[in-house]
Amino acid sequence: MTFLFRLLSRLPLPVLHNLGALLGWLTYLCSPTYRRHLRENTAQAGDWAVAARAAAVTETGKGLLELPYLWLRPQEDLRHQVVRVTGWSHVEAAWQAGRALLFLTPHLGCFEITAQYYAAHRPITVLYRPPRKSWLRPIVETGRGTHLKLAPADLGGVRQLMKALRQHQAIGILPDQVPSQGEGLWAPFFGRPAYTMTLAARLAAQPVTVLLVYAERLPYGAGYHLVLQPLTAPLADTLGARVIQFNEALEGLIQACPSQYLWGYNRYKTPAGVAPPAAPIAGTSS
Repeated sequence: MTFLFRLLSRLPLPVLHNLGALLGWLTYLCSPTYRRHLRENTAQAGDWAVAARAAAVTETGKGLLELPYLWLRPQEDLRHQVVRVTGWSHVEAAWQAGRALLFLTPHLGCFEITAQYYAAHRPITVLYRPPRKSWLRPIVETGRGTHLKLAPADLGGVRQLMKALRQHQAIGILPDQVPSQGEGLWAPFFGRPAYTMTLAARLAAQPVTVLLVYAERLPYGAGYHLVLQPLTAPLADTLGARVIQFNEALEGLIQACPSQYLWGYNRYKTPAGVAPPAAPIAGTSS
């Protein structure tokens, strides 16, 4: 498998995306669980998400097969694949003010390249959960760790993130990744309770600039459009309110690019040891 992964990394991005589109549909047809999650999650979000289902199947496959390219190609190759950037002025403003940066990067578009692009400019530490497959771990750690500082998803990793913030550096987190017991709160996500991490909301209380970021995958393997946005409202005062605020902010990003969200991810699962929400949580479904 390692040989195949390295072989795929040598292929041009358009070829990988074409193969990935096929892989996406094979996965959809062969995996009842993935198919069920994708259908249920898009239905929960609304008609606009249901309309994006077919495209989402294709884009998910592209996202899988672009990983060898993103992890094993030289940084300069990756940087050139980002052909358009919107909102970079927010990053430069934080630099000029001497503020640390907290990037909230959902499972939207090519989320892998966002931190890689920033790392070409300045140091960044990203929260990292090792893959379950042992053969994949050294590839991921070598690919990501060459340009990024990896912080494991444990107490030691949280200390690394805090250290980076104290040094006025950047950190990156996937805020829509389901946390383990004791690390989250139930909060509305497209109108349904989702166990949501509190770490991002806790870190946001530090003197940092919070930016939402994703990289839209352009058609025909033409590269990526990196989009950075600040929160549209002042940071909420309490932890629970910030968790809800971040989920609402992610909903806005996803609506802007619905075909590239990872709808097949089991976002609404109840982690082991976590009590399910006692009653439906009020929220807005867009």
